[in-house]
Amino acid sequence: MALTRKKKDSLLAEYESGFSQVSNAFLLGFKGISVPDVTELRSKVRENGAGYLVVKNTIALRATNGTALAELQEHFQGPTAVAYTDGDVVALAKVLTDFAKDVPAIEFKAGIVDSSPVGAEDIKELAGLPSREALIAKLLFLMQSPVTRLTRGLNAITRDFVVVVDQIRQQKEE
Repeated sequence: MALTRKKKDSLLAEYESGFSQVSNAFLLGFKGISVPDVTELRSKVRENGAGYLVVKNTIALRATNGTALAELQEHFQGPTAVAYTDGDVVALAKVLTDFAKDVPAIEFKAGIVDSSPVGAEDIKELAGLPSREALIAKLLFLMQSPVTRLTRGLNAITRDFVVVVDQIRQQKEE
């Protein structure tokens, strides 16, 4: 069934609203995937606060003009879906790669991370990174470590002084 002009305009508006403020997105090929698998993928992506759109390539190309996705226009070929987020890009990459392990029909085409283009192999590497929360926790631990060591060192000086004074007291008592 051919799309009417009105339907094309509504799709263009939907794509533009989805892509306009996005700095993190992944293009996926999904040739041969079943409807239940797509439904499951959509729900997993949405659980992470991200969006998922199956796009018409010609309309998507028009919608990406002036956005970060404009650099990926050559990848809008064949069946294409866009998973995008303004939140944790590592979490989205993990969801997509985990799903792609179970459903081999999903293939990564390219992506945008912080408005910079990345290749398909980089998306899999990105999924291997720790989550944002884990990185923040590690950073806080590393920032606290010198302070903790300094405090322990200062406490050791006081403790050693008290031990020496106590030994002197014991020697004088004998």
